Amino acid sequence: MNLTTMALAQQPADGVAGWAADLVDTMGGPGAGLAIALENLFPPLPSEVILPLTGFAAGQGVLSLASALFWTTLGSVVGAVALYWIGVLFGRERMHAIWGKLPLVKASDLVRTEEWFSKHGTKAVFLGRMVPIFRSLISVPAGVERMPMPLFIMLTTLGSLIWNSILVMAGYWLGDQWDVVETYVGVLSKVVLVMVVVAIVAYVAVRVRSRGQAQHRRAS
Repeated sequence: MNLTTMALAQQPADGVAGWAADLVDTMGGPGAGLAIALENLFPPLPSEVILPLTGFAAGQGVLSLASALFWTTLGSVVGAVALYWIGVLFGRERMHAIWGKLPLVKASDLVRTEEWFSKHGTKAVFLGRMVPIFRSLISVPAGVERMPMPLFIMLTTLGSLIWNSILVMAGYWLGDQWDVVETYVGVLSKVVLVMVVVAIVAYVAVRVRSRGQAQHRRAS
């Protein structure tokens, strides 16, 4: 029984597991790296499936543990750098132009966000690599704000190595129960998503209320 068959036996309804297992079966470490690079570019591809599965493959001798960690980390960096350059090409001027057309926001909000990133960007990029959803998204503002590329790569490599090592090792040690990791990380992803939605709703509510109060003062 090859890795693909075993993976599908664990998650019969999840095509991502079979797809990732095919890549690792066919290409070994580079296949795992390719899967993670694509996961960075397309966040709906779950790292909580790909990384533990890669660890499981290492435990089965499909590839070495060192190869699993090296290639998945390299894939994370490649994907992050691609998103960084999207941010660079998008640019601050275009960001300000689009921001100015959005309802319920002010130019000063974006300026404060830029100032915050300028002050805390290194921590955001490093720690963001270990937070579901934001793992990919944090690369774009880093590009928009033109964080020095060597610094960006160093922070991305360190943060990715920590996150990848945790999930790869979990899959390595759990063996054929590697898919348990997805359950717990999936819960964390949902919590983060809910927090983001709540923050957005609260922000919009405050803006609507403040705008209504301002209109009321002008009318009186």
